[in-house]
Amino acid sequence: MRWILRWAMRAVLMALLAIVVIGLWKRDEILRLWAVNTLFDEGRIVENFSHMDRAFLTVPLGRGEGPVSDLPEGPPLALPQGTQAWIEARAVTSLMVLHEGRVVHESYHLGTGPEDRRIGWSLSKSYLSALFGLLVEDGTIASLDVPVTHYDRRLIGGAYDGVTIRQVLQMTSGVEFDEDYLDYHSDINRMGRVLALGGTMDGFAAGLMARAAQPGALWEYVSIDTHVLGMVVRGATGREIPDLLTERILAPLGLEDAPYYLSDGEGVAFVLGGLNMRTRDHARFGLMYEQMGVYEGRQVVPADWVRLSTRASAPTQPGKIGYGYQWWIPVGAPDGVFMARGIYGQYIYIDQDRDAVIVVTSADRGFREEGVHEANVEMMRRIAEAL
Repeated sequence: MRWILRWAMRAVLMALLAIVVIGLWKRDEILRLWAVNTLFDEGRIVENFSHMDRAFLTVPLGRGEGPVSDLPEGPPLALPQGTQAWIEARAVTSLMVLHEGRVVHESYHLGTGPEDRRIGWSLSKSYLSALFGLLVEDGTIASLDVPVTHYDRRLIGGAYDGVTIRQVLQMTSGVEFDEDYLDYHSDINRMGRVLALGGTMDGFAAGLMARAAQPGALWEYVSIDTHVLGMVVRGATGREIPDLLTERILAPLGLEDAPYYLSDGEGVAFVLGGLNMRTRDHARFGLMYEQMGVYEGRQVVPADWVRLSTRASAPTQPGKIGYGYQWWIPVGAPDGVFMARGIYGQYIYIDQDRDAVIVVTSADRGFREEGVHEANVEMMRRIAEAL
């Protein structure tokens, strides 16, 4: 009996030793997975959104070598009635309003500040759209109607085979992708775990096989579409997106601080939702789009692309929100009103007629509740009207 106990104790000790060795070997991956699984917890979410580099692998972007561009102060805006209640209810962390290129309101909440480089989530998609416009203008990408497999052959044989660049820009790829953030087993959350554990996003995208609809037939918001656009950009240019975005979009804006992307285990930028930057620098990007791609007298993004990408062109249902090339158009909005949008309450809202740019960052755990997004858009519309 004693020898059985001795062998049992040895087995237990060996198992514990193996757990310790594996834990040390995979320490970073385990910590990142734990961080992802607690990323949105109440009490953690605000701090996490300002320090995503603690939970994920990252790659840096530059801000260029030029001086910080001026954002002059304008006359303070009297915010509409109910704004403070909205800020509190929606866990807004920053609110910035530009009118005629001048700062008329800037405030930070829940312990955040102007130096925070906060996660933009799907605001990132609109930045990639801007880069796309430049590559189309200079002929690097000759046509939006060629298949994405022309630029990355790893997509051949999967769900993206035969899908055109335009269809992916409009999110009419038809690829089946479950974007339910509250379902642990959804595709979007599986993708998050791939990212956290240092897997390959390219491999994840190429491995998708199922279609929910024929390409071009149906608009369905599919975040992985934007990663495929990133694969197209890398295939067309032979360069990494952080370098391209810095050189062609960010450097001309005179940012205050260098942003960073979340990345996968191969150092590929998480372009569909991983851009982290200051609120004031988002405002500079928004101002450039509000001015039809011009910033401080320089045409940064082609005016034709600004116009094309921010007009509803995807086949959304009548009376529903519109979608262009990685930009959103509010229901019933006139031309010149459009927005970048990210989960948990991130917005860059632009109203060209009113010469207004509104940037909102939030940590809103109730962002999926019915009517919340519509209430956010209504508040931003009222702020723009108050100018």
